[in-house]
Amino acid sequence: MINSRQLQILSVIVETYVKTAQPVASSVIDLGVSSATVRNDMATLEQAGLLRQPHTSAGRVPTEDGYRMYLENFVKRKTLARPSAQMAGVIHGSQTPRELVREMAKCLTQMSGETALATLDAGWNHYTGISNLFEKPEFSDVQTLRSISAVVDKFDDILRDMFGVINEDVNVWIGGENPFGEKMATLMVKYHLPNGMVGTLGLIGPLRMDYEKNIRLLSQAKKLLDEV
Repeated sequence: MINSRQLQILSVIVETYVKTAQPVASSVIDLGVSSATVRNDMATLEQAGLLRQPHTSAGRVPTEDGYRMYLENFVKRKTLARPSAQMAGVIHGSQTPRELVREMAKCLTQMSGETALATLDAGWNHYTGISNLFEKPEFSDVQTLRSISAVVDKFDDILRDMFGVINEDVNVWIGGENPFGEKMATLMVKYHLPNGMVGTLGLIGPLRMDYEKNIRLLSQAKKLLDEV
């Protein structure tokens, strides 16, 4: 059974790893307890399958289950602060529905640093920021690059298959459940334009992404599109 302090350590490790892309050592965790306690708690988290130790490092990184635990305990799904001026400007500067959705996807890419996906009425797909995906350090080895390239080639088919299962809240697929690949995380949400057209917006990136920020961005984009 994982206790509250161990959960907090998991949170620190996830958030530090998101920022640095480097395994996290016990020495960087300061929760007011001894370093021995932190090391013991990290060992417990590892035994529980929430952390793993890369072969070449003394630090730890989250596992797929570790990210799931973090999402369940620390990420707020209903984070609707006022949209940025950049995002609001998309609404006022676009004419056609496709232009609007295309510009919103571009804005999401710029603000998140991830790859943005968009559909409109299940018949038009758009993606932007693919280069962001290939620049992530965890995707730098040749084998991973090849597998990601193969997934990119299937974006249209995957988006078409997913269209019917995406709902009004930001959906999160990570790891083994992710249609885009087990090494990635996908966030998708459905939006409705006033003319009756329906589409989806999403962000795709490594498991090591800023979930709370990206969920907030997608929620804000959906709200703006729903209220055009």
